[in-house]
Amino acid sequence: MTPRSAAAVLAAVLIGAGASGCAAKESATDSAADAGTEVSVDATDTGCALSVAEAAVGPVTFAVTNNGAKVTELYVYNPSGGVVGEVENISPGLKRDLKVELAAPGTYVVACKPGMVGDGIRTDFTVKG
Repeated sequence: MTPRSAAAVLAAVLIGAGASGCAAKESATDSAADAGTEVSVDATDTGCALSVAEAAVGPVTFAVTNNGAKVTELYVYNPSGGVVGEVENISPGLKRDLKVELAAPGTYVVACKPGMVGDGIRTDFTVKG
């Protein structure tokens, strides 16, 4: 290999490395954008309070903190009443995340005590397209 050929190969490798570095940065940015919405959920023995009442279609993470004295659960129901996702056995003082894909606009329901009814137990959550 001549010195000129070696320089050409080195230049090609360096240009390729620079381009792959740019691609990695775009991926990281895309990943952050795809992270979706995070909703804090304050679960107590008698209530279920959400930090926001709506999100855009896409990934949503419900960050549930059990501030009650009893074990709790969190369920997300779609507009037709089907379960989208659930997280169970959240002990007092524990925080757990529920990641769901809310794929269609509509009024969903978030329930901290899925078997119970009453004020504050079930909360409407709007998903906009």
